[in-house]
Amino acid sequence: MAYEDTGGAGGETILLVHGHPFDHTMWAPQTAALATAGHRVVAPDLRGYGASQVVPGTTRLETFAADLAALLDHLGVTGRIVLGGLSMGGQIVMECARRFPERLRALVLAGTFARAETADGRRQRNATADRLLREGMRGYAEEVLDKMVAPRTIATRPAVAEHVRRMMLGTPPEGAAAALRGRAERPDYTGTLAGLAVPALVAVGRDDTYTPVADAEFLHARVPDARLAVIEDAAHLPNLEQPRAFDAALTAFLAELPERVG
Repeated sequence: MAYEDTGGAGGETILLVHGHPFDHTMWAPQTAALATAGHRVVAPDLRGYGASQVVPGTTRLETFAADLAALLDHLGVTGRIVLGGLSMGGQIVMECARRFPERLRALVLAGTFARAETADGRRQRNATADRLLREGMRGYAEEVLDKMVAPRTIATRPAVAEHVRRMMLGTPPEGAAAALRGRAERPDYTGTLAGLAVPALVAVGRDDTYTPVADAEFLHARVPDARLAVIEDAAHLPNLEQPRAFDAALTAFLAELPERVG
């Protein structure tokens, strides 16, 4: 499992989980800002993505969660962490909160949703998995680029759009397909939200069509100690499209966390 581990030991330990079909560089602006502020930031490539091992077949969210727990063990992280994820990464965060809540100090849920996949959604995810294995990533990447980032971002910040395109094209089709099949079978996390016992930041791009603001409001209303940040002029990747606004919301959230014990 490839990962970046950077920053200091005086602040929080923050584990950031990328979405599909990206890699750990999706979090580059946050990694730099948080490390500069004295936090330790761990950003892995999930199995099947980036430089991590590709395991064909089906990769369920519980498998990703187990990988992250193993990574924390490998790094010797024993204290509670801030765990953040975007889109699929946010669903992995919810699975981690279900499996090992004792390791978590706070959550960041960005551009994600808690409900199980619909029957039509399962068909679409499996069909897309078949397509990626048959055709590769290029056609898919070009089709979804203007949903991952807003058209305005593509026009005014082409370097951001190119970064997103590069991550998608660099994703192994076998890994992406395996994750899509796993997400098609994901559980419904709605019933677990009320039991989340740590603070959570729910963030979403105002123009996100994959996970609209209503999905973020759904999470915000059900997580007991949640804050909502709607990032203007951003679609599905507000942390890349509007990093200053996203980082400001994240920094304020971290500053409000209760003092660590021990």
